[in-house]
Amino acid sequence: MPTPSLPLDGSCRCGQVHIRITKPPLMTAACHCRGCQKMSSSAFSLTVMVPADGLDVTKGAPVECGTHGPNQDHMGCPHCMSWMFTRITGIDAFVNVRPTMFDDTSWFSPFIETMTSARLPWATTPARHSYVEWPPMDRFEELIAEYHAQG
Repeated sequence: MPTPSLPLDGSCRCGQVHIRITKPPLMTAACHCRGCQKMSSSAFSLTVMVPADGLDVTKGAPVECGTHGPNQDHMGCPHCMSWMFTRITGIDAFVNVRPTMFDDTSWFSPFIETMTSARLPWATTPARHSYVEWPPMDRFEELIAEYHAQG
């Protein structure tokens, strides 16, 4: 998988909120859960798992949109409501950023796909690993190492 050139800049649809990634992604994913289908108005959502201290909001102030806790907070633009990133309660190591917000998306491809139990029958991805629900937490370190080894 190609590695993006850093920093990686992006914005919401209307341009009022800008973000910057300053650290390499830990891993990429597609999620087929019903919540992601509804939030993205599509068959799945796309994610770049970024170290929490590698995401900066460089313009504007995102607000909670979509899910408002207790397990996760979706953050988006207060004007256009573009879903930009998600913070998961209790997981401070990384933030899930929507890669479609970046100016350069040419490098992105999902490495894993999750919640395939809810996958629409026609929806496919090129993900190397597929999970009916979520990957076991004890597999994340191994998956992250494999993701980086292919770079």
